[in-house]
Amino acid sequence: MEIAREVEKALDCGPTQKRSQATTWLVHLPDRLPRRHAQGGRGAQEAVDGGPEALAGFCSDRTAGHFLDDPWNGISNTRHQHLQFPQQADKMELTFEPLKNDLLLRAARGETVERPPCWIMRQAGRYLPEYHEAKGTRDFFACCRDPEVASTLTLQPIERFAGLLDAAIIFSDILVVPQALGMTVEMVDKKGPHFPEPLKTPTDGQYEKVLSKNVDVASELDYVYKAITLTRKKLAGRVPLIGFCGAPWTLFCYMVEGGGTKLFMQSKTWIYRYAEESKALLQKIAEVCVEYLALQVKAGAQMIMVFDSWAGELGPEAFKEFSQPYLSYISENLPKKLAEMNLERVPMTVFPKGAWHALDSVIDIGYDVIGLDWLQDPAEAVKIRGDRRVTFQGNADPGVLYGTHERMTAAVETMVKGFYGNGKKGWIANLGHGITPGVNPEDLRFYLSEIHRLTKN
Repeated sequence: MEIAREVEKALDCGPTQKRSQATTWLVHLPDRLPRRHAQGGRGAQEAVDGGPEALAGFCSDRTAGHFLDDPWNGISNTRHQHLQFPQQADKMELTFEPLKNDLLLRAARGETVERPPCWIMRQAGRYLPEYHEAKGTRDFFACCRDPEVASTLTLQPIERFAGLLDAAIIFSDILVVPQALGMTVEMVDKKGPHFPEPLKTPTDGQYEKVLSKNVDVASELDYVYKAITLTRKKLAGRVPLIGFCGAPWTLFCYMVEGGGTKLFMQSKTWIYRYAEESKALLQKIAEVCVEYLALQVKAGAQMIMVFDSWAGELGPEAFKEFSQPYLSYISENLPKKLAEMNLERVPMTVFPKGAWHALDSVIDIGYDVIGLDWLQDPAEAVKIRGDRRVTFQGNADPGVLYGTHERMTAAVETMVKGFYGNGKKGWIANLGHGITPGVNPEDLRFYLSEIHRLTKN
């Protein structure tokens, strides 16, 4: 049997080789073998027990051929949404190549570094021509749900700006959490996210369904974890991979507004008319986020980020009541969850966009890194931080990338002077929000190059 001989060759052993070695080979297949290829209900372990011929029979000729010929490109020829880890393989740890560039992780931990690491929010996105080529005619969420496509999009900026970016962030969206909670979310072209049935009142029926839903986070968002694992493999240790979620308050806003908004009428109605019901929903979201982030780490994420994009819509007191407690819940409970799963703690970032008034208190809620938007003066932020060990991330106006090179240089100089002037630690260079679609990629290259140039030893 040709496939059997190829599998035996791949295993580099005969049919009598130790089962443990065969299992190790199986578990490091690029992705999970489709369950439909198991013969007679036989599981992966039984296939391994039977030696190469049984293992070959575990998968179709086509699938096995793709794996053996080109494991990481061939994987695109299978349907990822049907892939599942064999039962025994699930219990074994994933292994990845050693990290060659750990600058981001060291900076996040507050260590002195040779230069500030840099990456860009939304660095995998619409400003890149290759993004549109890879996306094709697919719906946005279809890209998120296809691990091969999501992985390809994640890696595009790493490959285009090789040597200039110190992190990859998985291509996904914060609104996959409301989807996991049972809500329908659509991405409307040129308009953004849309919820056909937003939460209207605590008595509308849907609120109770969301609140009482027993969310199987592992199953509902499995495609994200597959994309993370696949991307870690493809990165081959070049840079760390960041996982993320939306903050409870920001997700809450989308769920009750039905999409983006400028007025936040429904959000404010909920928190000021239905305060306790709002808090119950925020808590539910926070609990799902902890589980979701922990599973991202299990899949291979080396750092996580919580995006509170609408934090600035709350005044100081409202922020302390409806956002900060749930950010704290995540920072307190994610490390506990990771410990329960026998996983090491990873650095955590929070980005409370617009909540400049809360910086002093947010510093103390347990995150390693705080993202700052462009409205925050770097020197003032450093003054507020004092000697507390937290790293800042940011924070140039994304709009500066539409400007002249002189303007970009000036923006970088302001950040370097404010964040980095008092010692080579405590700063991760970024923008103050996500890069926008109309930016010329070569202007981003110049911005990144200036960060490198102006922070040389």
